[in-house]
Amino acid sequence: MKKLDVLTPVGIIVGIIMMLAAVYFNDAGTGRLDDFIKLAPVLIVTGGLVSAILINFSMEDLRSVPKTIKEAFQKNHQDTKETIDSFVEMAELARREGLLSIEPEVEEMKDPFLQKGMRLAIDGEDPEIIKDILTADITAMKSRHTESREILEKAGEYAPAWGMIGTLVGLVLMLQNLDDPSSLGPSMAIALLTTLYGSLLANLIFLPMANKLKSNTKKEIYFKQITVEGLIGVQSGQNPKKLRDKLYAFLPKTISEADSEEKKGKEQTLEGDLGAG
Repeated sequence: MKKLDVLTPVGIIVGIIMMLAAVYFNDAGTGRLDDFIKLAPVLIVTGGLVSAILINFSMEDLRSVPKTIKEAFQKNHQDTKETIDSFVEMAELARREGLLSIEPEVEEMKDPFLQKGMRLAIDGEDPEIIKDILTADITAMKSRHTESREILEKAGEYAPAWGMIGTLVGLVLMLQNLDDPSSLGPSMAIALLTTLYGSLLANLIFLPMANKLKSNTKKEIYFKQITVEGLIGVQSGQNPKKLRDKLYAFLPKTISEADSEEKKGKEQTLEGDLGAG
């Protein structure tokens, strides 16, 4: 299940606000926001950037751009601890009543990857075959994500380069009109603003979004690896306690320790109640 990742839009908005505030509240007191909004630098940077992207990628690749950008504003809401606990419960049920007893639960699973794996397990496929199939799915997903993210990464590379090209254009215009003092300001503005626009697009939009997607992919792969281990454990009839300990090794130490303390506290309470009785 995916939810809005508010940190992405908040980060972009904060970055823009801070830039505008720095311009407006400068020490010289001469900051004017309209001085930083010029059409020529926008045309050079965006036009050059779009052209480079069109040359670099195929139409099929470009069709995925809207979806890729949307993914940067979302995050997978996956409770790893809850998933591990569900595997332990399924392992207990499978050992007590057989693997087919968990089939009703499979139909209610919302994760297609988990559902696919459980169906393979229930069908009696060899654990190694199940692992190979699911690992291939993980590899294919990683490849798709990498290809989609590459467009943003390339945009992050090209934007500053086109900013520098715009700077050269502005300098050429300025040098050609040194005898006209009134043209020096606008020419210099083109030279500097194109560099600003290119750097801003790369370091506030494209590269941070690409890194966010990369981080999301790592988390998804990590979660799927836990899923594979849980599936194999359930199918092979592994002892639920041992399966739980094995899967909890994937959790951050603080979470696993907190759960162990909670479990220990419950056991001590139960022993105290039995002793009192």
